[in-house]
Formats: sequence, C-alpha cells, structure tokens
Amino acid sequence: MLRLHLLKFLTVFSAYLVIGQCAQPEVVHEAGRCIWYDQCGKHPQTGKAVNCFYNGLAKPMMDPEGLDILKELCPWLMTSEHPLTCCSTSQLQTFQGSLQVPQQTFARCPSCYRNFANLYCMMTCSPDNSLFIIPTEVRNSSDSAIMEINEEISRDIEVNVVEEKKGDLEGQVQDSVLSSGYLGTNITNSTTAVLSIDYILAHAYADGFFNSCYHVNFPSSNQKALSLFCGLCGGYDKCEPDCFLNFMGDINNGQTPFGINFTITDHHLEHNMKAANHTAHKCNESVGNDSQPCSCQDCPATCPPVPPRPKPPVPCMIGKLGCVPFAMIIGFIVFVILFSLAFAFGLKCGSGRKMSAFNINDQKPKQTVTESDIGCRESFGQKEEQVLNLIFRKWGTMCAGHPFLVLFIGLVVICAAGIGIRQFIVITDPVELWSPPESQSRLEKNYFDDNFGPFYRTEQLIITAPKFPPEIYDTYPYGDIIPFGGVLRKEILHQVLDLQNNITKIQVPYNGSLIGLDDICYKPLSENCTIMSVLNYWQNSHEELDKVVKDQSGFWVLSDYHDHFLSCVVAPTSLNDTTHLHTPCMGTFGGPVFPWLAVGGYDGTNYNNATALVITMTVNNYKTGDPRLEKALAWEQGFLKYMKHFTERNLNPNLTIAFYSERSVEDEIYRESKSDILTIALSYLLMFAYVTLALGQYNSVERLLIDSKIVLGLSGVTLVLCSVVAAIGLLSYAKVPATLIVIEVVPFLVLAVGVDNIFILVQAYQRDRRQPYESRAQHIGRIVGNVGPSMLLTSSSESIAFYLGALSDMPAVKAFSLYAATAVFIDFLLQITCFIAVLALDSARQENNRFDMCCCVKNKQAGQAPKEPGLLYRAVCVYSKFLMKDAVRYCVIVIFAALAFLSGAALSKIEIGLDQKLSMPEGSYVIDLFNNQTAYMTAGPPVYFVIRDGYDYTEVPNQNKICGGSGCNSDSLTSQIYNAAQYPNVTMISQPTSSWLDDYFDWVSPGGQYPCCRTDPAGDFCPATDDNSNCTTCRPLNEKNQRPDPKEFVEFLPFFLEDNPTVKCSKGGHAAYGAAVTFDDANKTEVGATYFMTYHSILKTSADYIAALRQAREVAENITTMMNHTNADGSYFDVYPYSIIYVYYEQYLTMVHDTIINLSLCLLAVFVVTFLLLGFDAYSAVIIVLTIALITLDLIGLMYFWNVDLNAVSLVNLVMSVGISVEFCSHITRAFAVSTEPTRVQRAIAALSQMGSSVLSGITLTKFLGIVVLAFSKSQIFQVFYFRMYFGIVVFGASHGLIFLPVLLSFIGPPVNKAKLLEEQERKPLVKNGTADERSPLITPRADAQNHYYA
Repeated sequence: MLRLHLLKFLTVFSAYLVIGQCAQPEVVHEAGRCIWYDQCGKHPQTGKAVNCFYNGLAKPMMDPEGLDILKELCPWLMTSEHPLTCCSTSQLQTFQGSLQVPQQTFARCPSCYRNFANLYCMMTCSPDNSLFIIPTEVRNSSDSAIMEINEEISRDIEVNVVEEKKGDLEGQVQDSVLSSGYLGTNITNSTTAVLSIDYILAHAYADGFFNSCYHVNFPSSNQKALSLFCGLCGGYDKCEPDCFLNFMGDINNGQTPFGINFTITDHHLEHNMKAANHTAHKCNESVGNDSQPCSCQDCPATCPPVPPRPKPPVPCMIGKLGCVPFAMIIGFIVFVILFSLAFAFGLKCGSGRKMSAFNINDQKPKQTVTESDIGCRESFGQKEEQVLNLIFRKWGTMCAGHPFLVLFIGLVVICAAGIGIRQFIVITDPVELWSPPESQSRLEKNYFDDNFGPFYRTEQLIITAPKFPPEIYDTYPYGDIIPFGGVLRKEILHQVLDLQNNITKIQVPYNGSLIGLDDICYKPLSENCTIMSVLNYWQNSHEELDKVVKDQSGFWVLSDYHDHFLSCVVAPTSLNDTTHLHTPCMGTFGGPVFPWLAVGGYDGTNYNNATALVITMTVNNYKTGDPRLEKALAWEQGFLKYMKHFTERNLNPNLTIAFYSERSVEDEIYRESKSDILTIALSYLLMFAYVTLALGQYNSVERLLIDSKIVLGLSGVTLVLCSVVAAIGLLSYAKVPATLIVIEVVPFLVLAVGVDNIFILVQAYQRDRRQPYESRAQHIGRIVGNVGPSMLLTSSSESIAFYLGALSDMPAVKAFSLYAATAVFIDFLLQITCFIAVLALDSARQENNRFDMCCCVKNKQAGQAPKEPGLLYRAVCVYSKFLMKDAVRYCVIVIFAALAFLSGAALSKIEIGLDQKLSMPEGSYVIDLFNNQTAYMTAGPPVYFVIRDGYDYTEVPNQNKICGGSGCNSDSLTSQIYNAAQYPNVTMISQPTSSWLDDYFDWVSPGGQYPCCRTDPAGDFCPATDDNSNCTTCRPLNEKNQRPDPKEFVEFLPFFLEDNPTVKCSKGGHAAYGAAVTFDDANKTEVGATYFMTYHSILKTSADYIAALRQAREVAENITTMMNHTNADGSYFDVYPYSIIYVYYEQYLTMVHDTIINLSLCLLAVFVVTFLLLGFDAYSAVIIVLTIALITLDLIGLMYFWNVDLNAVSLVNLVMSVGISVEFCSHITRAFAVSTEPTRVQRAIAALSQMGSSVLSGITLTKFLGIVVLAFSKSQIFQVFYFRMYFGIVVFGASHGLIFLPVLLSFIGPPVNKAKLLEEQERKPLVKNGTADERSPLITPRADAQNHYYA
C-alpha cells in the first residue's frame, strides 16, 4: 500500500513539474518580501476567504480602518505611522473575524491571547513572512488543470505530512514538498490564491505560546481550553505544541480558512529562510499597560504560595496496637490485679468472719437496730416506701373490687384516645425524616429551592455488556492501535439507543390524557430533554452513529464513530469535531455531555476503555403538593414498570441493566414495610403465645384448663397494644408526625416493658399467701402495694428517659422518643387499672375451678391447686446460690470487665453513617444500581456554592472577589474552588467551578467581527444566530479590555442568560447559566442569589459523603471570610455549599455528640427517678446506672464486631436499650435494697430468687422468641439494625441483669436499710405455728373457694 501511495505521489508530482517548467521564476525568501497580499475568493472546501499569492515587497498600510485593526491586533507591527505589511485591510478584517472564537476562549488570560494573536500576526501581516512561509498549494481560477493538479498534490501531501508527523519533524523541512519548485511560479498574482502553506516556527515561540495557554480554563464546561484545540491527541493531558498547532492549521476544524502546516524547528534552513520567532509572553507577565498577568486558575506561576495541605492525623500506635486498644488492655490488667487483691483480702477477712459480703456461707444473724441508729435518709426512704405501698395497695384494692367499672372506664378512655388515629401522619419523605427543620442543611436547601427551584429529579440507567470483550480500533492513516470497551461496540450502542429512544417514548395516563418524558423533563433551551448519555455525541441518531468517511479509494476509513467518540470525550462542548465527519459533540439539549458522567469503568481519562454506559435523564422537580410533581411521579411509575418488564423478561440478553428513578427509594421503603408485615406479625404472635402460656401454672392434667392464663395473658398483651394505639391517637391529636420506626419499634419496646410488669405482678400474686383476714380484692391490693413501686420505678424511668430523648433535633429520634415515652406511660396506667381488674376476674375464675377461655364451664372434680413454687422459680433459686460462690463471682466480674474493656477498645472504630443499600429490601433493583454506581461511576454529585442575594456584582472590587480571570483576586471564590479541586482526594471536589461571571465578561467584550453581545437599532438583543447587518456591538470597541460599567452590567446580563451558545459565540449563557442567576425585581436590574457549580469526587461510602460535606463547608467558610474581610460598610455576605445529599448526611457530623447527649440524658433520667423512688438511695441509683451504662457500652461494642454503623436508626435502638435495661436492673436492685437479710450475698440471693424468674420469663424469653424471627426478614434494615441490636439488647441485658448485677450487689451493694430492719423487728407475726397471737385482728379469717388462705 505504501508503494501504491508513493507511485501515486510521484505521478502527480511529475505532472506538476512539467507544468512548472513553463515558467522559471522562483519564490524569493528575504526580509521585507511577502508571500501574499490581499484576498482572492474563497477556499473550495472551507468556503472562507483565501489570500492572493504575492512575492513582492511589503506595502505600507495607508487605510485608516486597516491601521486601527492592525493597532488592535498586532501593535508590535506599528513601527511607523504607515508601517510596511503583507496584508490588506480586507485581510485584517478577515483576521479580526477569525479571532472571535479564540478571543472568547483565551482572552481571560491576556498573555495567552496575545501570543495567539501574534502567531497569526506574523503569518498574515509580517513584512518578512516569506522567510518562514512556503505556499504548498495554490490555485489559478483560470486554469482548471493546475487546480486539479494542486488538489491532487494536496491530498497526497496530506498523507505524506501525516506520515512525517509520526516521526521527528526537525531537520525535515527540506522534504519533497518544500523543494518542489515553489508552487505557482507560472501564475500571475492577480489570479492566484494560496490554498495551503507551510508555516515554520521556532521552538522558543511554539513552546512559549503553548505553555502560556496550557492552563487556561473554559468555565462553562469545567475544562481546560486546550482540550477544545487538541483534536485527537488523546486529551488535554497528552496535548503537545505540535498537536495543538496541527489542529489549528487543519481545515477540518471548521475555523481555519486554508491549510496551515505548522513545522517547529530550530535547524538551519535553505533559501535564506528562518523559523518565525517572536517574544512569547509568559502567563505570569502583563501584556502592555492595560492588562494584568493571567489569574492563578489560568497560570500556576501567578499563584501565591499555597501552604501544604495538612496531612491526615497519624493514628496513635504503640507497636502494632492502637493507643485506645492498648490503653484498654492496660486498664483491664490493672483492674484485674486490683480486683484480685481486693477479692483475696475480702476472702481472708471473710474467713475470719469480719467481712461477710465475701462469704456465701456466712450465716450471720440479722443486726439489731434502734431508732437512734436510723439516719434521716433511711427514715425518709422508709416513709416514702410506706406511702407508695399504701397508695398502690388502696388503688389495687379499689380496681380489683370494681373490675367491670374499671374496664368500662378504661375502654372509654382508650377509644377516645384511639380516635385520634384518624389524624395519624406518617413521615416517609427522607428529608423530613432525617433532617431537622431548623438544621443548617435544611435551611440551606429551602433557600436553594426557593430561589432556584428544587433540585432536579433523575432517572438513571447503568448498562454493561459483559458478553462482549473489548475490541481494537486501528486508526488510519495514523496507525494508532486504540482499545475500546465492549460496551462501546457499534452494535451495542445501537441497541442501547433503541432502549433509550423507547424510554423517551413511554407515555402514561394522567388525568384523562397521556404524558411522556417530553412533558416533564428539564429543557435548558426549551427544545429537547436533557439526557446525559454518550449517545448524545451522535445526537441520539442511528444515522449519525453509522456515519463513515472514507478516502478516495473507498477502502480506507478516515473517520467513523470511534474517531467521533475520541474527539467528543476530549472536547464535549465542540460544535464541530476534529474528524472528517465534522459533526457536533454537543447534546441535542444544548449542553455538553461530560464523559465522566456518561461512561464508567474506565482508567484515568481513557474513556475508550469504558465498561459501562450511564444514561441520566433529568426531570423537573417541584415542592410537595404541587400538581406538576404528581405528573412526574406518574411518568416515573410508568418508566419503572417498563424497565422491570424489560429486565425481568431479559428482552435484550446482550445488556445488563441497573436502573433507578427518583421515586425508587420511597417506593422500595414502602414495599419493604409491607413485605415485613408477615415477619413482624409472626414475631409478635410468638411473643403473645409465649406470654399466654408462660403465665399459667401447670401442675396436673386435671387442672390444666383451669390453671392456664390464656385469657389473662391475651388481656395483658391486648392492653399493651391498646397503650400503643392510645399513644398514637393522643399524639395525632397534637399533630406529632410518626415514622416507620415508630410503627415497627414502639410496639416491640412497650411489649418488652409491659410483659415484664405483667409477669412480676402475676407471679407475685401466685407466690403470695392470702392472709386469713383478706378478701380477694385486698389480697390483690396488697400485692399491688408491694410490686407497684417497682413497676412505677421502671415505667417512670423509661418514660422520662424517652421524653428527654425527644429533645433531640433529629426528627426520627424525636418522634420515636415521644411515642415510646407516651406508650410506656399509658401502658403503666392500663396495667395498674385494667389489668388488675382482669387479674381479679381471672383469680375468681380459677378459685371456682372454671375453665380458662370458657369460664361458664366448671370442673367440680378438679380438686385443689397445689401451692408449690413453679419450676422456673425453683431453678432460679438454685442458680442464685451457685452464682454466689466465691469462684463464680470472681470469674463473673473478670469476664464482664473484659467484655467492657473490649467494647471500649471498639468505640473509636465504629463507622458512622448508613449504607444506602441497607435501606432497601433484599433483591431490590435499587441495590443493583447502587452496586453499579460504586463499581463504575467516577463522578460524584454536583455541588453548588451559593451566594445569597444582596451582593453587588456591578462593582469591580466585588467582581474580583468572585471571578477567576485576569485581574481577579488570587483568593477569589472561583480561585479557592479551583485550588480545592487540585486535591480531590482531600477536598472531595473534583472539578473547578463553572463561573457565569467570567463567561459573562468574555461574552460582553466588544471585540471580534461578530461580538456575542449585539443589539439592533431598537435596543433589542441580537442573538449570535442572527446575521442582521443592522445589529451592532453592545459596547464601544475602545472598551474591549475593560469590564462593563454598572449600568452596562445589569443591562446586558439578562441578554447573556438568554443567549444560546453557537459556533460564533460559544459563551452564550442560556444552557449553562440560565438557572444560576436570579433577579430580585421583575425588570431584572438587581441581581439576587447566584450559584457556582462544580462536582464532588466519587463518593462510595458514608465516610466519603460526610467528608464531602465537611470539606465543602470549610471551603465555603473560607470564601465567606474572604468576601467580608475588606467590606468597609460592614455588610455581611454569606456563601454556602449545597448538594442534594447534604440534608441526609449532615446528621452524621454531630452523630457522636448527639449519641452522647441522648444517652447521657437517658441515664440521668434513670438516676434521678431511681434516686427519688428508692428513697434517696444514691447507692442503688448509681449501681443501676452503672449496669445500664455497661449494657449500652457492650451493645456499642457489638455494633463494631457485627458491622452495625452508628446512625439515627441505631441511635434509636441505643436509646431504647436504656429503657429496656431498666427492666433488667431496677427490679432486682430494688428487691436487694429493701431486703433485710444480714449479708450482701444473702440479700443478692433473695433479690435474684424473688425477681429473677420474672425477669427471665417476662423479658428475656419473651423477647428472644420475637427476635429470632427478625433474622428471617427480607428487610436488611431489620436484619442489621433490629435483629442484631435487639439480640444484643436481650443478651447483654439478661446477662448483666441476671449474672453481673447480683454479683456486683454482693460486693458493693447498698447497706441494709436500718429503718426497714427496725420495722421488721417490731412486726409480730399475725399467725404463728397455726395459732393467732394477741395481735391478730378481731375478724373471722376468710378462705378462698378451695378453703385455702392462699391464692
């Protein structure tokens, strides 16, 4: 093939030489001599004006208009009043017009733009341009043969030049093209047009020019400007001077009027030629007196020294262990040593019968006390105990004596409260659920929504093609081998385009009509929907995707969709790619499709290696209640239905698709709650069944149906549910919204608390003997008097703790705390009223040998019920004695201490946040999308830096605090965001901000043949697409290098925001900034709130999202400080960052603080209540709080080892654990405190024997059965946050309450209450040895129906 091309070239070249021999004049290369002058028609391919061949001497510029343009564009050529040039006024006019696009792109950096202009000044007008320009293609309009020969040579030269460009061009200037006899020597100047040239540049100027422009930004697209000029070089990072210049000289770029072959060399040239050279202004240098150096964003050399970013704190390590675990290990060792010494000392003293607390065999008799031994606290405590006992005894007697009246009143109250459920409100909006209304992020979101509208709704697909391996693309004629991911194969792109088009055609019924995506989508230019898809590079057209350009032979492909893709990912804002296709990259919606948003799974910036396509459709969003929002929701439902059908039926086996809609999360949470109804119901049914069976006494088959407590158990459970209903009703009256957490957790909590009290009350009644003088009601009243204070202690502790938890700002925690506190309190009230009434009725039934659940049937042959203690009670009595053995007690303390220190070591390692995948049910399609986002996405969510209204943008000092171009402050808003983007792994900001202010300055500049800002004689705006000759520039040309004055600023800004970007004016702000600027008045003369948008780096974990919020606020705080630092008038301006994710993750910034505060308040409430209700017994209150704190600590440790993150859900569970732990601790501690046994060990045995079985059967076993069921839930939230944490609550609560607490009391429990002991000493038994003494009451003892004095 190479031989074929060489033969072709020689044939054409020989023909040309024959023609060239007809005229021998040669082109002369010397100073003061031109290569062209004036213009001769238009280029046959570009349609742009070309220059006339002229090898004569340079001519003086006499035309005043030409002099003005020359002075503006090439001031260094103004060596005299009428300088010698090689250009005419018409050339200068064309030159001025051709600089319009470069001016819009590079003018923000004056030195870059000046170097750019000088490059073409030397070429166009330099009086010495024959020294460095060689015409390689000319055309004689009167000689078609020469025209054809020239065209043929041009084509072959193009191939030849391309081949040479792949090697080293230095030293090759004298090649076959340049030594071909200097084309066109036989053509007269008046009819000869130069169609292509070789332009020889010195390295110094080429490199200096390139370096001055290398860092210039293009704000609207958040890209470097050179990315628009580097063609197929492989992107901005791979751009070099030769590639940059080759693109600018290529007629295929849509701007160059004729071919320019830039050749960079420092070698000696023949024919007196020398490479063009000129002073290349550095970017940190000013150009003349009316400009300043380029800004820091466009020129790193101008940046002030930036202090190094602080390195992340080095974790404290001691060897290979962290400091905290090491400290815990040392602490545990020290504790074991000290405890062992104290224990050994105690045993020794105990063996000498001096310290009975350490010896279970110590049978020391009870201490004898007198009134003088009783202190004030003990006396007051005893009186309080007596008062509470009396109140509860009388109350219990009254309720048991009038059961039907009590039940009727209770039913009326429950119904009255329950009616409020009609006003029940459940919060499902995640923003309302997790973000406090007065929180910073919530207020900032409201401000953003009010000024710019709610953030758009997104519908997204992530598509992979795992069955298709990567393919290799061989570029011609360059010969580069470029890999392409399998998902970028043309057949896959066509299939994806079919899917995308089908989605855009989805129509769903809404209010009697059909609506489609076109009715709800965001249209920045009011024409087409915004679809961020790689297919928009081909304008969503199969025909554009299939376009191919081949060489003349029809065999070689010059450009196809591969080349177009490579061009567009480098310059997504291009309206004419750099390939032979000449098709646009801009999307049909009028904006660029950034590759990092449209493809995924690539490495670095090699987008061609992508393994996933990302399609994001943007839909307008509205506030809740807006009917337009319902329309969007309806279409989204249709979209999800279509995608589920497409994926479930596997309609395209070549594609693997993950999809998502804005409504998906709420839909899936709702579906999840419905799917777990059966699981929750089964959990509750198991607990109900256990309660109803466990309350009964089963001693014989004959009495099985009599001694069972099914009705009583069901009544107790029903009352628990009634308390929940009443609480919901009462709070609904008060307009307190609930959450799904309330519905799912509160019944579980109240059941735990309520069932425990039920077991304590019922079992205390079953174990007690009725006194001879007591009626049934009095007996029940006495039992209530005994256990009522304990029930009051636990219920009030929990209620007050939960009410204090309602002080939290977090809506989910506040709602849970309010509902939980109210439900627990109401449950306590129902237990000491309605349940006592039911207990009285059930007791009468049992005493009359009537069947449970069928009380009308009586078994007269059943006989009497045995009065033996229950099996569980006897087992706990045996267990309590075993637990109090010295070796067992020692091991218990050491083991639980080890558990506490281990949990303490894990405190600092707990992750904060909520993995969004956990909020979805197992198998949800949303989980697939979340996984794909993590695996393939490389860009994070957009972030907006918002300047609140009131800022004066018309004053230059204020502008300098915002903008990023030349003359702007080095610490301006855009500069600080730019600097932050240089450290994306630290600041979590990946891109410089798009700045409407910088682009507005470029847009309003009056330079160029067709300025962007033009008005007609009537003062109306002329868009860039309007070629009306009557339109003139908005501002005088003498203001070219000046910013608009205040009047001009506000007058032309609305025009800028309405102007669509075009080839002539790429700075039109409609698409990029139409929503970024608001006005405070209808006439649009006062600028209101504005924003500057950029993107976060990829955020994969909760820690990433939290860091992104924290870093963005830090940047905004620095900007705010800068803006207010020099305000002489004392005004204050506020800048804040906003992203849609912030309202969800702000809670985690203070999650640790909130957790500490909430738990501390709960523990404080428990301490205060127990201190008061235990008769100011601080000793017992401290022990209860200590035990609850250890339970909570161990539960937090379990969270680390079982991968449960700290968030609002787990915080609710931690608060709930405090409440449930009260049940495990308070009953036993109170029993210990009122016991009068002589030693702590014996009192611990008595307390555990008395209350242990109730705690074990009432809470532990009940909850354990319900928790096990949660492990089989389809909800990951239930599995992780409910099953795991509830399991921990029950296990740690039961182990601490039934193992650790009795042992701890046996060591350091409160001393015996002397007042209680004195009362016991003074009390004489009413019945002793079966006979009444002198203190027996003068009444006839009454027996029960079975002739027993016992229940």
